[in-house]
Amino acid sequence: MWRNLTNLDKSTDNETSTDRPIVYMETTVVSYLTARPSRDVVIAGHQQSTREWWEDRQSDFRVVASPLVLQEASRGDNQAAQSRLDILRIVELLEINDDATTLARELIESGIIPETSLDDALHVAIAAVNGCNYLATWNYRHLVSAGVRARIETFCRDKGYEAVIICTPEDLLEEAT
Repeated sequence: MWRNLTNLDKSTDNETSTDRPIVYMETTVVSYLTARPSRDVVIAGHQQSTREWWEDRQSDFRVVASPLVLQEASRGDNQAAQSRLDILRIVELLEINDDATTLARELIESGIIPETSLDDALHVAIAAVNGCNYLATWNYRHLVSAGVRARIETFCRDKGYEAVIICTPEDLLEEAT
């Protein structure tokens, strides 16, 4: 089943946490990974990039998620949800702790992320408080667009957390070495 972590300093599979950069995989990534190819050429390209990252490069990273990702991935069509959950079975799960909940609430209160997008704020907060290097997402509206991303990274630094780099799987294709 899923491996739960309360702290990313814990090693798994005889590896230390510094062996590979840590990527928090937000729900849109697993959705693009498992979805039928889109007719929209841009989305189809994103789906292809996501598959390439997963198949060719994800082993270069320590991929983590959270119970929130599981909850979101389990919604919708039963067959599609099962495909998403099957992918998530092999990633480590981070707990949603008080620090993450507080940081998410502060992101909302600051106006950087809208009140209607608490889950987006929580994804950022979980990744930040757990020291993830990257948050992989296709959510341009609230997370990965340049202006929002910079504001989130500055806010997290100001709150005492190393800023998680918010990016897409395409960015991670280039980053993996």
